[in-house]
Amino acid sequence: MARAIGDDYTSLWRWSVDHPEELWPQVWRYCGVIADERDTGAAWDEVVRGLDRMAPPDPERGPRWFLGARLNYAENLLRFRDDRPAIVAWDERGRQRALTYAGLYDEVACVAAALRGEGVGIGDRVAGFLPNGPEAVIAMLATASIGAIWSSCSPDFGASGALDRFGQIEPKVLVATDGYRFNGQVIDTRPRVREIAARLAGLRRVVLVEAIGGGETAAGGANADAAGVIPNVLTWSAFADAGTRRLPAEGEAIHFERLPFDHPLFVMYSSGTTGLPKGIVHGAGGTLLQHLKELVLHTDLSREDRILYYTTCGWMMWNWLVSSLAVGATIVLYDGSPLPRGNPNALWDLAQAERLSVFGTSARWIALAEKGGLRPRETHDLSALRCILSTGSPLSPFGFDYIYRDVKADVHLASISGGTDIISCFALGVPTLPVWRGELQGRGLGMRVAIFDETGRETTERPGELVCTRPFPSMPVSFWNDAGGARYHAAYFDRYAGVWRHGDWAELTPHDGLVIHGRSDATLNPGGVRIGTAEIYRQVEELPEIVESVAVGQEIGGGDVRVLLFVRLRDGVRLDA
Repeated sequence: MARAIGDDYTSLWRWSVDHPEELWPQVWRYCGVIADERDTGAAWDEVVRGLDRMAPPDPERGPRWFLGARLNYAENLLRFRDDRPAIVAWDERGRQRALTYAGLYDEVACVAAALRGEGVGIGDRVAGFLPNGPEAVIAMLATASIGAIWSSCSPDFGASGALDRFGQIEPKVLVATDGYRFNGQVIDTRPRVREIAARLAGLRRVVLVEAIGGGETAAGGANADAAGVIPNVLTWSAFADAGTRRLPAEGEAIHFERLPFDHPLFVMYSSGTTGLPKGIVHGAGGTLLQHLKELVLHTDLSREDRILYYTTCGWMMWNWLVSSLAVGATIVLYDGSPLPRGNPNALWDLAQAERLSVFGTSARWIALAEKGGLRPRETHDLSALRCILSTGSPLSPFGFDYIYRDVKADVHLASISGGTDIISCFALGVPTLPVWRGELQGRGLGMRVAIFDETGRETTERPGELVCTRPFPSMPVSFWNDAGGARYHAAYFDRYAGVWRHGDWAELTPHDGLVIHGRSDATLNPGGVRIGTAEIYRQVEELPEIVESVAVGQEIGGGDVRVLLFVRLRDGVRLDA
């Protein structure tokens, strides 16, 4: 690289946002992205088109990345075919299953062949109503391998919530679970699966993962034979067997469909607080490249690592975790309550048993672990653990104190922030920088993040709107059923012309880190002073008597607002002054 950059992270970040057309090819090559090779030696004709146009993508004007490139997301995640562990799956009862990279490839091959047998092809949709287990990963990779589009949600969704999402995309195949376990209970989901399947237009097949089986007593449904009540159903094993019979006798078991860089891979969903959830379409290339940058450069992940993120299949951190397979690391899946009744140390038990090197969770779980008196530094061997990731909401300074005091003194604690909208992060950990209490370490490479004041001008002195002022590869390809892009534009670009407004209230720190104060649409304005809810929670979380809290604004006339704080106290504690 001929261009002088400097020897600190801020200089590297500045170069990356000033010259993204140089950064992203470097990430591509360094991480070894698998794609069609050209006679020119490059896998693309043009790195980026429309770099000066921060708006919903347009085929001619951009922003579009790596034009001419053809790749397959699943092929990149299945590049290793050896006996090293790819997936280790746990639930509340302990370790349940492990798969090598060779075994994962074989199982994906069977399911991909079975999907092709159901007529699923390029651009078709497959939906997952699944717990966080190996079947979800296998079904997603099988879907991606044939160029189809994957969308999933957690089985704790009601039928109407799942239909609000899957009803929009009309999947050909639904992969669903017969139940799941949570906090010591077994929940039967077959009645919900039956309702979802009956109301999905164009559904050809239901594949039922027998997670609880017919012999267990389950809440929420009878122990009837699922095949008798769900239409067009095959069990997971029967479906995979059908695929096995379709595999070629010779040659590669999986034919990976290499498609354009922005070919749709995932449909994720907004919260749906105003109408139906918006279907956010993410492209294969942008998702892969952004995840590789974040995993390899910002998390320092390698083949030697074991990484867990406590998540469901409905949160983008599941997709982010699974991309770790492209690095060759072992992904550890956990399904169940993070603080199950009778064993609140379940995740720390897992971290010790599997010798996790990267442990990802939410700020809320960290707060609850502290309130619960968990002190894993005293009770568990965490010598292999080098990085703890936290997201979902701002991690309070007291959360930082708890990790370094009661979990591990020499761990890299990275509070990270991004969202479903970009299936990645705007701010992350930086392994070469110090950790400052209460701060996110740095803005992501290639992400020109800034803070805007009320007038739309960049500020470094006070909180404001978190924005991004230059395109990046993991911007959504589109919204589902939004042909003109009007909903896409309204979601991110209606406040500031040509600038992505993410909806976070944040500020830059003197260390060039970030503090997230909460969602900007949830900030409170008592007496004309704008307060992020996270500022309140940071103080409340310091009180050991309070387990959880929520702060809301109530209009009291004259354009003013008062702040109401609701709290849940620890057992045996009464509210006093």
